[in-house]
Amino acid sequence: MRPIIQSEVEELLRVFIGEDIYVHSEATSYVFVRNFKVKLSQAFVAGDGPYRVAFRFDQIGWLRMEALTHYELDEESRLLLAGYDDRGRMNVALHIGKEPFAE
Repeated sequence: MRPIIQSEVEELLRVFIGEDIYVHSEATSYVFVRNFKVKLSQAFVAGDGPYRVAFRFDQIGWLRMEALTHYELDEESRLLLAGYDDRGRMNVALHIGKEPFAE
């Protein structure tokens, strides 16, 4: 994974806007969602690092994740975002793709 560069992540997110996507989201506080299918209508990246990412879904509402630090686009064109603390431990993950994630 690479450190988030806001403009690069925003560009990658544009590919998913207007599409049905699958969301995987988790945080160390044991909040966990996997293969939640929604239509993404807006996506935002904010902050100076760590970053906040917010998704707006048609007819449903918003999902916002904070403390994101790294990203990658994997071989299956899924956008993987994660937040690591100063000891290298992952505290938060937000992944989106156009196909379901493996169970």
